[in-house]
Amino acid sequence: MPEFSPYLSPAGDRHFDGLADKFAGSLYGGLRGELRLALLDRLLPEMLDLQGQPVLEVGGGLGQLAAWLSDRGHPVTLTEPAGEMLERAAEHLGDRPVVRHRLPLQSLPAALPGPWPLVTCHAVLEWLADPRAALATLAGLLTPGGQLSLMVFNRDALRLSNVVKGNLAKALDDRLEGQGRRRRLTPISPLTHGQVVAWAEEAGLCVAQVAGVRVFHDYLRTPPEAAADRQALLELEWRYSRVDPHWRLGRYLLYTLIRPEEPAS
Repeated sequence: MPEFSPYLSPAGDRHFDGLADKFAGSLYGGLRGELRLALLDRLLPEMLDLQGQPVLEVGGGLGQLAAWLSDRGHPVTLTEPAGEMLERAAEHLGDRPVVRHRLPLQSLPAALPGPWPLVTCHAVLEWLADPRAALATLAGLLTPGGQLSLMVFNRDALRLSNVVKGNLAKALDDRLEGQGRRRRLTPISPLTHGQVVAWAEEAGLCVAQVAGVRVFHDYLRTPPEAAADRQALLELEWRYSRVDPHWRLGRYLLYTLIRPEEPAS
């Protein structure tokens, strides 16, 4: 019988009730979080056609992306399965007119089918037991011509990071996934670029844009502390975030996926 975990849903998905403080500190605390948000602030306007259209934010977490979109004039509907995270998102959003729902991704076709001109799903698929099915679900929420902003945890970057840390046997055996049964925040389903491209094609989506987020920071022996050095690292991250081969080793891979327009009858 599988070991019970309070951090896994009945479907085997990782959730974050009881882990909001650890989640906030691990994913957004310090320089790594600053870089992630600063790079998205620059990348999203370049990679998406943003015209104030309604947005469905899937797995909205602490509410940073929903706030960013709302501040730019988008009507935002945020969904998040963890009640504790939804409460944190509400605090962060303040009086912004963001509609919030406590819903898992799998329930969205019935609860909020749209279709939506823009769906955002950042750092969610890697916490799900079946990310392939989840991507197909997201594709089904889009209007023809609609955009999906998808960000996933990069399996290849996780392998390199383990090698840099000296975890050679773990990397050689490809034992990279977390189990989701403890408080550690290693994703249970880190993804490769090849998987995203193949599954997007299966779901009828076209890959329009791709970038790497944090292509250097996570491999540094000592992250910079001086303000000038931190700024220099941000500029390096930005300069090479969309340059091959550097983007392929970003801790996260950021995609713009498009549902093609339906042909005229």
